[in-house]
Amino acid sequence: MDGLIIGLDLCDAYTRICCHDREKSWCLPTVICRKKDEDAWFVGEEAYAYTLVGEGIIVDKLIKMVRKEGTATLGGTKYEGLDLLKMFLKKILKLPMEEFFCEEVKQLVITMQKVDGKLMDAIMYCADFLEIPRDRVHIISHTESFVYYALSQKKEVWSNQVGVFDLSEDAFHYHELKVQRGLRKMMVIAEDEALEESFNLDILDTVSGGKLADKILSSCAERLLQKKLFSSIFLTGKGFERHDWATDSMKILCSRRKVYMEPELFARGAAFKGMDYLQEKTPYPFTCICQGRLRSTVSMRVLHKERESQLVVAAAGDSWYEAKSTVDLIVDHQDYVEFMVTPMDPKQKRLIKIPLEGFPRRQDRTLRIGISFGFLDEKTMAVVLKDKGFGELFPATEAVIRQEVML
Repeated sequence: MDGLIIGLDLCDAYTRICCHDREKSWCLPTVICRKKDEDAWFVGEEAYAYTLVGEGIIVDKLIKMVRKEGTATLGGTKYEGLDLLKMFLKKILKLPMEEFFCEEVKQLVITMQKVDGKLMDAIMYCADFLEIPRDRVHIISHTESFVYYALSQKKEVWSNQVGVFDLSEDAFHYHELKVQRGLRKMMVIAEDEALEESFNLDILDTVSGGKLADKILSSCAERLLQKKLFSSIFLTGKGFERHDWATDSMKILCSRRKVYMEPELFARGAAFKGMDYLQEKTPYPFTCICQGRLRSTVSMRVLHKERESQLVVAAAGDSWYEAKSTVDLIVDHQDYVEFMVTPMDPKQKRLIKIPLEGFPRRQDRTLRIGISFGFLDEKTMAVVLKDKGFGELFPATEAVIRQEVML
């Protein structure tokens, strides 16, 4: 095998790992433990075992700790949440490496329920620590993993709408996707909803608790699935590892549609996405609009070789975290820079104008500007404009404009 294509579903409660085209998978609690009397580290069930016999100190909720820039003191040493996450990932990635006798990671796609800039940056620092090149590491949302998992199945699975109920230890989520055809390019729109009706999985251990959970799931299913045509429904998460409690809700879910149990859905979807990154021609010829992806296209009207055209700097469906670009332009007959923001509904497109305040006034076609584009999230673009000068005649000044644009 040339290298591993790993899908990793990283949550505060548990972590699932699988590799593309490999049946073997792993699921373990997202916890790490350091032995009290030596610098030895353990993760998952092993961490619990050493802690139970009093030999280790355990830390859980690593994702939350990283988000809050928290620390933990183990064996008299203070560790940042990021350092603990680095060690946790190093330990769990050893599992597929040792199983398949392969140290090289071709692609690592980490999927999470909620992704933000701070957490994505932290995971990239982890990639540096693990000595995995950053261009081989990607972070996507659970919703996007679901899209890639669903569209990797037979067409009958996703010919109409597809839904996922994700019942985990700390949340209850519903994801839904719909394929839109008839456009120049097929579009997949997927949404995610955190259900207020979430409940502690411990209630499933009693008959009365199971009946309550069944009633909650039935109510959610009736509300979310009514008046829609579904090809299939997927059930995932710890809560669905057993489903003897879901007697009535299963009748609703299975009515006129297929229902699948897939505990590794998000990790498998991430692995499919990892394989897609390696393809010259994608087997997924669609634009994906979901959490973590831009919902608008940003372009500029430019003149190239005396022909006017739209220069696309970021397209709808691009990963906002990875959508970074830089372009140099020469300003002609204007003292501003203008962008066109085109959402999915073209009727709502709008122009954004940034005046070149503080920039030197020069004769036409001698003001060269460097423009850098990046995104703080899927709804916020950050633009930096710099005076680049124009040869020896007009040296660059320190003129800079930084502006955030709501998409």
